[in-house]
Amino acid sequence: MIEHVTITDLGVIERAELDLHPGFNVVTGETGAGKTMVVTAFGLLLGSRAEASAVRAGAEKAAVDAELDVPAGHPARQRAAGAGALLEDDDAEPLLLGRGLSAKGRSRASVSGRAVPVSVLGEIGAQLVTVHGQSDQLRLKSASAQRHALDRYAGQEFLEDLVRYRSSFAQYQQKAAELEDITANERERRREEEQLQLALEAIDAVDPQPGEDEQLKAEALKLENVEGLREAARTAQTALAGADAAEAVDTAPNAVELVEAASAALTPVTDQDDELQQIAAQISEVSTLLTDAASQLGLYAAGLDESGPERLAEVHQRRSEIDRLLRLYGPDIESVISWAAESRQRLMTLQSDTDRIEELTEEVQRLEAQLWEQAADLRRQRQEAGERLGQAVGRELAALAMPHARLVVQVEETAELTRHGADVVSLLLAPHAGAAPLPLGKGASGGELSRVMLALEVVLAEQDAAGTFIFDEVDAGVGGKAAVQIGKRLAMLAKHAQVIVVTHLPQVAAYADRHIRVYKTSEQNADDGGFTSSDVRALSDQERVGELARMLAGQEDSASARAHAQELLETASSDS
Repeated sequence: MIEHVTITDLGVIERAELDLHPGFNVVTGETGAGKTMVVTAFGLLLGSRAEASAVRAGAEKAAVDAELDVPAGHPARQRAAGAGALLEDDDAEPLLLGRGLSAKGRSRASVSGRAVPVSVLGEIGAQLVTVHGQSDQLRLKSASAQRHALDRYAGQEFLEDLVRYRSSFAQYQQKAAELEDITANERERRREEEQLQLALEAIDAVDPQPGEDEQLKAEALKLENVEGLREAARTAQTALAGADAAEAVDTAPNAVELVEAASAALTPVTDQDDELQQIAAQISEVSTLLTDAASQLGLYAAGLDESGPERLAEVHQRRSEIDRLLRLYGPDIESVISWAAESRQRLMTLQSDTDRIEELTEEVQRLEAQLWEQAADLRRQRQEAGERLGQAVGRELAALAMPHARLVVQVEETAELTRHGADVVSLLLAPHAGAAPLPLGKGASGGELSRVMLALEVVLAEQDAAGTFIFDEVDAGVGGKAAVQIGKRLAMLAKHAQVIVVTHLPQVAAYADRHIRVYKTSEQNADDGGFTSSDVRALSDQERVGELARMLAGQEDSASARAHAQELLETASSDS
């Protein structure tokens, strides 16, 4: 809902501030006073094209700013936040829309303190305000908007059926996409299957074990240095325990003999001193360790004798096989084993594609048949709702001085399924008897079109009311009883939404909840001969009687005109 509007230097309006209320707001004034500029101001806020000629003569720029009450979570509030508007999460802070226009033709737009492209301002405004009066501003101009309006009018049962259809359609799309992916890439998948099969066979033939590459590396190092290792072991063994008996007699002392000599020297006296006894025990342990070490060195050296060049060749061959796998499938054996496990799962999936294709084909066909049945049911309900909507709008148009106008709701089947069904919805208008139905916005005058849209909005309001409706030219070409009916229907619409109407008919203005008048003043100026300006303000109850009297008879102070105006207000209040 629009709460406040400020207009500066736009047309004949030097500065005006409008406080708008929920319900029915009417704007009146003498011809040329600037009522059109009020509508122009709203159009600028909705992203309309800005003309430099709209800037007040002598002013450098014009500006229009508005405060709107928009609930949290509303799409317009979310779009504003996405554009960088400085908004809190709750709905306590109003949404601010601004549009500026320089006399040189440059235009700017802003949303809650953040400059935005004019197109963004238009997107936000279109979700909050609906303007009727010019065909390029029709809320129901697009096919999608017309379908949405009919669907809301069709009722809750239809909407529940539509939700079920969309759930089935989403499932159908998912399965169809999966089937398309499998069948469209079948050649690539077969190639991938063959490559995986060959790779896994190569890995299985090698059968690498965790940590095997490091173990082979260590073994190869040992085998490549076997002679040096053997010589070192024999030398160390000789130093510890002396040469083998088979070898030449070696008279050099060895570690075991020297330690045993030390032990033998201490044994006779160990019972004479406890400290010496402990030392002797340590020497005995050393003798045992040395003997064991010498024995192990002998076994080690003998073992090296058993590992010949054949084993080294085997190790090199094994390392070569493993290195090839590492180059292809991972930096280490663990990565190769992991890749193989994942690839086996992928290979199983690829090998099951044939069965999956058959299964998906059957499921997609079943879902498609089900969707066509659901779409046919949706079409039947739309056609029935379209008949009711056309009749309801026809009754409204008859009361709005268009007794022979017909609204035709056309529901045609499409060749393809969509998430909305298999229908194209079109709203067609035959404004006169014998006229062929044409799309909305074609074949009707501005005043006729505004009345058609008023009739539509009144009928649709309970199911799909917008935040704010603005009507211009809605009373063009009518008067008397038809004007009263227009006022009644605007008041009906205002029960569900904020309504702002620019009118010259007192019968329409009498039904408003808030009356705003545009005043025109002229002043003389020695330089340019004079200028005209306008002021805009809300009327009190007494001022409102005077304004209606002016609209009725051209005389605000005429007693009979004021009496008639008072009667209009009382009748409108009674009808409301």
